[in-house]
Amino acid sequence: MHQEINHPFLKHKLTALRDSKTQHKEFRELANEITMLICYEALKNIEIEDYSIETPMAPMIGKRMKNDIVVVPILRAGVGMLDGILTLVPNARVGFVGMYRDHDTKMPVEYYSKLPEDVKNPLVFIIDPMLATGGSVVATIDLLKNRGFNNIVLISIISAPEGIKTVETAHPDVPIFTGNVDDRLDDNKYIIPGLGDAGDRLFGTK
Repeated sequence: MHQEINHPFLKHKLTALRDSKTQHKEFRELANEITMLICYEALKNIEIEDYSIETPMAPMIGKRMKNDIVVVPILRAGVGMLDGILTLVPNARVGFVGMYRDHDTKMPVEYYSKLPEDVKNPLVFIIDPMLATGGSVVATIDLLKNRGFNNIVLISIISAPEGIKTVETAHPDVPIFTGNVDDRLDDNKYIIPGLGDAGDRLFGTK
Protein backbone atom coordinates (compact mmCIF):
# COMPACT_ATOMS: atom_id res chain seq x y z
CA MET A 1 0.00 0.00 0.00
CA HIS A 2 1.36 3.41 -0.92
CA GLN A 3 0.07 6.85 -0.12
CA GLU A 4 1.02 10.06 -1.90
CA ILE A 5 0.67 13.04 0.44
CA ASN A 6 -1.34 15.60 -1.50
CA HIS A 7 -0.94 18.55 0.84
CA PRO A 8 -0.62 21.86 -1.05
CA PHE A 9 2.13 23.16 1.23
CA LEU A 10 4.15 19.99 0.68
CA LYS A 11 3.77 20.33 -3.10
CA HIS A 12 4.98 23.94 -2.79
CA LYS A 13 8.08 22.76 -0.91
CA LEU A 14 8.68 19.96 -3.41
CA THR A 15 8.78 22.42 -6.30
CA ALA A 16 11.51 24.41 -4.56
CA LEU A 17 13.41 21.19 -3.79
CA ARG A 18 13.34 20.10 -7.43
CA ASP A 19 14.46 23.47 -8.82
CA SER A 20 17.99 23.18 -10.19
CA LYS A 21 18.72 26.69 -8.88
CA THR A 22 18.20 25.56 -5.26
CA GLN A 23 21.57 25.41 -3.49
CA HIS A 24 22.80 22.90 -0.89
CA LYS A 25 21.79 24.77 2.27
CA GLU A 26 18.25 25.40 1.13
CA PHE A 27 18.02 21.89 -0.34
CA ARG A 28 18.89 20.35 3.06
CA GLU A 29 16.38 22.58 4.84
CA LEU A 30 13.64 21.73 2.37
CA ALA A 31 14.37 17.99 2.56
CA ASN A 32 13.93 18.06 6.33
CA GLU A 33 10.78 20.17 6.18
CA ILE A 34 9.24 17.83 3.60
CA THR A 35 10.24 14.81 5.69
CA MET A 36 8.40 16.28 8.69
CA LEU A 37 5.24 16.77 6.62
CA ILE A 38 5.31 13.21 5.26
CA CYS A 39 6.22 11.71 8.64
CA TYR A 40 3.34 13.53 10.31
CA GLU A 41 0.96 11.68 8.01
CA ALA A 42 2.74 8.35 8.51
CA LEU A 43 2.52 8.71 12.30
CA LYS A 44 -1.28 8.85 12.15
CA ASN A 45 -1.31 5.05 12.15
CA ILE A 46 0.87 4.44 15.21
CA GLU A 47 -0.50 2.44 18.11
CA ILE A 48 -1.10 4.23 21.40
CA GLU A 49 -1.83 3.03 24.92
CA ASP A 50 -3.26 4.49 28.12
CA TYR A 51 -0.75 6.25 30.37
CA SER A 52 -1.42 7.69 33.84
CA ILE A 53 -0.03 11.13 34.66
CA GLU A 54 -0.56 13.98 37.10
CA THR A 55 -1.28 17.39 35.58
CA PRO A 56 -0.78 20.47 37.82
CA MET A 57 -4.52 20.24 38.46
CA ALA A 58 -5.52 16.57 38.64
CA PRO A 59 -4.60 12.98 37.74
CA MET A 60 -5.65 11.75 34.32
CA ILE A 61 -5.28 8.93 31.85
CA GLY A 62 -3.46 10.19 28.77
CA LYS A 63 -2.02 8.43 25.75
CA ARG A 64 1.50 7.56 24.68
CA MET A 65 3.06 5.70 21.78
CA LYS A 66 3.04 1.96 22.31
CA ASN A 67 6.06 1.20 20.16
CA ASP A 68 9.68 2.22 20.29
CA ILE A 69 10.39 4.19 17.12
CA VAL A 70 13.48 3.26 15.14
CA VAL A 71 14.60 5.42 12.21
CA VAL A 72 16.82 3.84 9.57
CA PRO A 73 18.24 6.16 6.91
CA ILE A 74 19.68 4.41 3.88
CA LEU A 75 23.16 5.87 3.46
CA ARG A 76 24.02 8.30 2.32
CA ALA A 77 21.10 10.39 1.09
CA GLY A 78 18.74 9.17 3.81
CA VAL A 79 20.83 11.07 6.37
CA GLY A 80 19.54 14.28 4.79
CA MET A 81 16.04 13.41 6.07
CA LEU A 82 17.06 12.39 9.58
CA ASP A 83 16.72 15.74 11.35
CA GLY A 84 13.23 16.15 9.95
CA ILE A 85 11.88 12.97 11.51
CA LEU A 86 13.84 13.41 14.76
CA THR A 87 12.25 16.85 15.18
CA LEU A 88 8.91 15.05 15.48
CA VAL A 89 10.17 11.99 17.38
CA PRO A 90 13.26 13.14 19.28
CA ASN A 91 13.47 9.97 21.39
CA ALA A 92 13.61 7.68 18.37
CA ARG A 93 16.49 5.24 18.11
CA VAL A 94 18.56 5.48 14.94
CA GLY A 95 20.12 2.72 12.87
CA PHE A 96 22.04 2.97 9.62
CA VAL A 97 22.12 0.82 6.51
CA GLY A 98 24.59 1.44 3.72
CA MET A 99 23.61 0.44 0.20
CA TYR A 100 24.98 1.46 -3.17
CA ARG A 101 23.79 0.59 -6.66
CA ASP A 102 26.35 -1.30 -8.71
CA HIS A 103 27.12 0.80 -11.78
CA ASP A 104 26.99 -2.16 -14.17
CA THR A 105 24.34 -4.48 -12.73
CA LYS A 106 22.16 -1.70 -11.20
CA MET A 107 21.68 -4.07 -8.23
CA PRO A 108 22.03 -2.98 -4.56
CA VAL A 109 25.15 -3.90 -2.62
CA GLU A 110 25.20 -3.70 1.19
CA TYR A 111 28.37 -2.24 2.68
CA TYR A 112 27.32 -1.25 6.22
CA SER A 113 24.64 -1.84 8.84
CA LYS A 114 24.30 -0.82 12.48
CA LEU A 115 20.91 -1.26 14.14
CA PRO A 116 19.61 -0.59 17.67
CA GLU A 117 19.15 -3.47 20.09
CA ASP A 118 16.87 -3.92 23.12
CA VAL A 119 13.90 -2.09 21.62
CA LYS A 120 10.27 -2.64 22.67
CA ASN A 121 7.85 -3.59 19.87
CA PRO A 122 9.87 -1.52 17.39
CA LEU A 123 8.21 0.41 14.60
CA VAL A 124 10.88 1.07 11.97
CA PHE A 125 10.80 4.02 9.58
CA ILE A 126 13.13 3.56 6.61
CA ILE A 127 13.95 6.95 5.11
CA ASP A 128 15.36 7.53 1.64
CA PRO A 129 14.71 10.65 -0.47
CA MET A 130 14.18 8.76 -3.73
CA LEU A 131 12.45 5.45 -4.37
CA ALA A 132 13.72 4.72 -7.87
CA THR A 133 14.13 1.05 -8.84
CA GLY A 134 13.27 -0.09 -5.32
CA GLY A 135 16.21 -2.49 -5.18
CA SER A 136 18.02 -0.83 -2.27
CA VAL A 137 14.81 -0.47 -0.29
CA VAL A 138 13.87 -4.13 -0.78
CA ALA A 139 17.37 -5.19 0.24
CA THR A 140 17.11 -2.98 3.35
CA ILE A 141 13.71 -4.42 4.28
CA ASP A 142 15.11 -7.93 3.79
CA LEU A 143 17.99 -7.09 6.12
CA LEU A 144 15.68 -5.61 8.77
CA LYS A 145 13.31 -8.57 8.71
CA ASN A 146 16.23 -10.97 9.00
CA ARG A 147 17.25 -9.06 12.15
CA GLY A 148 13.77 -9.44 13.63
CA PHE A 149 12.21 -6.09 12.68
CA ASN A 150 8.83 -6.78 11.10
CA ASN A 151 6.82 -3.58 11.65
CA ILE A 152 8.26 -1.36 8.93
CA VAL A 153 7.19 1.83 7.14
CA LEU A 154 8.96 3.48 4.19
CA ILE A 155 9.14 7.25 3.81
CA SER A 156 10.43 8.73 0.55
CA ILE A 157 10.28 12.27 -0.79
CA ILE A 158 9.64 11.24 -4.39
CA SER A 159 8.96 7.83 -5.91
CA ALA A 160 8.88 6.23 -9.32
CA PRO A 161 5.98 3.89 -10.16
CA GLU A 162 8.52 1.15 -10.93
CA GLY A 163 10.05 1.40 -7.45
CA ILE A 164 6.67 1.36 -5.74
CA LYS A 165 5.70 -1.78 -7.66
CA THR A 166 9.00 -3.49 -6.76
CA VAL A 167 8.60 -2.80 -3.05
CA GLU A 168 4.89 -3.65 -2.94
CA THR A 169 5.52 -6.94 -4.77
CA ALA A 170 8.38 -8.00 -2.50
CA HIS A 171 6.93 -6.66 0.76
CA PRO A 172 3.19 -5.96 0.51
CA ASP A 173 3.05 -5.51 4.30
CA VAL A 174 5.27 -2.40 4.22
CA PRO A 175 3.33 0.88 3.79
CA ILE A 176 4.94 3.53 1.59
CA PHE A 177 4.43 7.24 2.27
CA THR A 178 5.77 9.59 -0.39
CA GLY A 179 5.57 13.25 -1.27
CA ASN A 180 5.03 12.58 -4.96
CA VAL A 181 4.75 9.72 -7.43
CA ASP A 182 6.68 10.88 -10.51
CA ASP A 183 6.29 9.79 -14.13
CA ARG A 184 8.90 7.09 -14.72
CA LEU A 185 12.52 5.99 -14.68
CA ASP A 186 14.80 6.83 -17.60
CA ASP A 187 17.23 4.38 -19.20
CA ASN A 188 19.81 5.12 -16.49
CA LYS A 189 17.25 4.39 -13.73
CA TYR A 190 16.90 8.03 -12.67
CA ILE A 191 13.48 9.36 -11.71
CA ILE A 192 11.84 11.68 -14.24
CA PRO A 193 11.19 14.59 -13.65
CA GLY A 194 12.89 13.85 -10.31
CA LEU A 195 15.33 16.21 -8.66
CA GLY A 196 18.72 14.96 -9.77
CA ASP A 197 21.07 13.09 -7.43
CA ALA A 198 19.70 13.71 -3.93
CA GLY A 199 22.98 12.83 -2.19
CA ASP A 200 25.02 15.20 -4.35
CA ARG A 201 22.54 18.02 -3.87
CA LEU A 202 22.38 17.46 -0.11
CA PHE A 203 26.11 17.30 0.48
CA GLY A 204 27.61 19.31 -2.37
CA THR A 205 29.33 16.41 -4.12
CA LYS A 206 29.31 15.06 -7.68
